[in-house]
Amino acid sequence: MASIDNATFRFTNTGSFGKIALATGITGTALSIAGYFADSHQFIASWLMAFSTWVTIALGALFFVMLQHTTAAVWSVVTRRAAEAMSRTLPLLLLFFIPLLLGAHTLYHWSHAEEVATDQLLAWKSPYLNLGFFSVRGLLFFAIWILLAWLLSKHSLAQDTDHDPKRSITLRKLSAAGMFLFAFSVTFAAFDWLMSLEPHWYSTIFGVYVFTGGFLAALAFLTVTFLLLKRGGTLAKEITTEHYHDFGRLMFAFTVFWAYIGGSQYYLIWYANIPEETVWYAARWDNGWHIVSLLLIVLHFLVPFFVLIFHRMKRSGSVLLGVALLLLVMHAVDMYWLVMPTFKGGTPLPSWMDFTALPGIGGFVLWLFWRRFTAHPAVPLHDPKFLDSVAHRV
Repeated sequence: MASIDNATFRFTNTGSFGKIALATGITGTALSIAGYFADSHQFIASWLMAFSTWVTIALGALFFVMLQHTTAAVWSVVTRRAAEAMSRTLPLLLLFFIPLLLGAHTLYHWSHAEEVATDQLLAWKSPYLNLGFFSVRGLLFFAIWILLAWLLSKHSLAQDTDHDPKRSITLRKLSAAGMFLFAFSVTFAAFDWLMSLEPHWYSTIFGVYVFTGGFLAALAFLTVTFLLLKRGGTLAKEITTEHYHDFGRLMFAFTVFWAYIGGSQYYLIWYANIPEETVWYAARWDNGWHIVSLLLIVLHFLVPFFVLIFHRMKRSGSVLLGVALLLLVMHAVDMYWLVMPTFKGGTPLPSWMDFTALPGIGGFVLWLFWRRFTAHPAVPLHDPKFLDSVAHRV
């Protein structure tokens, strides 16, 4: 069980979580690699699904940090270090991106020269959709994200030692400028890695849909993290019911926004009824996929909506924990729904490699998150707004 020094907020005992996460990551990754030799196509599809799940959560955490700095939020100061630590897992996720680059020819229809030669639309898109430019863009996206996460964490941690209030202004400026780079890069990453799986279909708000799901999952991740720490007595006084209430309100808001973006995308395509556009949704409805689609509507939207709409539910730790865990699971299902119909159009039944890749990547991500989080004070003690954050009331 983790514990901290109540004066310095440094961890005196990090518990066994990191070791368990690392063991899970090693086991899951090893089994996935073994699966590669049995079915390389399934391996790369499962890897993309798992990678997309975790990278969007890390990006959601990065956005959370930038959002709080940009708006000069007070309530969230005491919760910021966990989000900073999660965003600092992006260098590790860059390593997990490499198998996708190596397996891009398997994943992406547009990477086959013989297909491009006989397809007018793919030929028209080839200046953008080609493996060389695809790889450069992917590395550029990660460079932007890693640099932003590093700079924000660097100045936040430096404030612990120099106590300089001007660093808060620097963090605000960095975040405000970084928002534009973040929006651009996340949108095009979603286009590249997920939407281009079916290059004849497109949606201009697809990037917003992917971002919203990732940010909602990041909010759920932070909620779960702090509630579990609270059960062990860590940060129980600093992060109060008022903070959990705000997390509940944000999760409620972005549950609605996620549904709004998904619904807007669907209804415009349904109303136009153009075959080139409807084919993407048809693949996610036929052959049993309608079950997954309906599960997303019910468990990713309706259940969280009708629970979190009530004031007292957002102030109940056990209810909030249950909803946050549900949202994390459904985020993985959402990524499965985006990726797998391209490869498993005939059946929505998952492969065993889906259940090894997800904890394989996730185990390493959680291990690095925990290592970064516990290596420094658990809260930004010398942020000028820290005491006001602890005293926050809704």
